[in-house]
Amino acid sequence: MQKLFAISFSFLVLFQSLNIGVEDISKISVLLDHAEYHQENYGDSFVQFLAEHYGDLKDSHENDHEEHEDLPFKHQHQTCVHTSVAFTFDIIEFDFTYDTFTEIPFNFFYKESVSLFEKPSVFQPPRLA
Repeated sequence: MQKLFAISFSFLVLFQSLNIGVEDISKISVLLDHAEYHQENYGDSFVQFLAEHYGDLKDSHENDHEEHEDLPFKHQHQTCVHTSVAFTFDIIEFDFTYDTFTEIPFNFFYKESVSLFEKPSVFQPPRLA
C-alpha cells in the first residue's frame, strides 16, 4: 500500500512539473486543427509543425499567421513573479536622551525566622558521666 501511495504521488509531482493544466488538455483539438491547416497549406509534417511552433523554428514562424495564441502549452508561468511592494511614509524619530540615574532606597527588611546557631534541647550532644 505504501509503494502504491509513493508511486501515485511521484506521478502527481511529475505531472505537475510538466505544467499541464486542464485548459491545455481542452486545447488539444485546436492543436490538431492547426496541424491539419499546416499540412494542407504548407505541406508540413506533424514533427515539422511541432518544431515550428514549439521548437527551434519558433522564432522564424511566429509572425506568419495569428492563430498561435490559441495553441496549448504556450503559457510561461515559470517566469511569473508576484511581488507586493508597500510604500509607507511614516516618520520614525529616535530619542537618545538619557535620564539621570536615581538610586531608590530599599524599603524592605527580611529576617530569617530559623537560625541554625540555636540548638534545641532535644538535640544536645551526649554528656559523659
